[in-house]
Amino acid sequence: MGKVRVYSRIQGNADIYIVERRRLLEILKSFYKHFIAHKSGNKILDLGCGDGIITHELLTVDDSIGATLIDGSGDMLKNAEERLKGFQNINFIKASFQEILGKRIALQNFDFIVSSLAIHHLSLQEKIALFKTFYAHLNIDGYFLNIDVILAPTEALEHWYLSLWKDWITERKTIVHIEGNDKDDIIKRYKENTDNKPDTMDEQLNALTSIGFKEVDCYYKYGIFTMFGGRK
Repeated sequence: MGKVRVYSRIQGNADIYIVERRRLLEILKSFYKHFIAHKSGNKILDLGCGDGIITHELLTVDDSIGATLIDGSGDMLKNAEERLKGFQNINFIKASFQEILGKRIALQNFDFIVSSLAIHHLSLQEKIALFKTFYAHLNIDGYFLNIDVILAPTEALEHWYLSLWKDWITERKTIVHIEGNDKDDIIKRYKENTDNKPDTMDEQLNALTSIGFKEVDCYYKYGIFTMFGGRK
């Protein structure tokens, strides 16, 4: 089974394979309502937007949002366009991280920049460069929030975190009555895929702080699955 089929399986059963996905989305909406929704017409950037679920969830909280969605996959952007049809002030851009880091994409300023399960594909130095780009394109008091996977600081913790992930998949599949024992295969492919370059939480929080972000913190964590960010 190739990478495309693995990715499609995860996308199609995201609530099974992504730990606490629904809770993460609810926390995202709570974060937006608490820190950003005090004014209307906020400009948001959804980077690595996939099928557009993040922007769609935010639009259920605030339909005055003007959103820019960026993804390197044309197929994902088509899925996002389908999900978000009928909403106004939505802009779709096909671009890679490298194009963004190389400043080949013109970005406006935003009130909220969010990314989900995408930035871990970058090296630490690329992550830092991307965080600097975010800082430059946030309005004052704007926020950056990242939902992603991280590298555990020790092998012992990594082993436990991956066990938690396996247990999650097993429990979810039992609840929804899906047969199959592919949890080891999914996690093995995650670990062996050289496109995945997770870094530790401390490294990324320290990078945000050194760039100038305020209120930098981990907002939620379950094993390797995390939500963190900061304010300009």
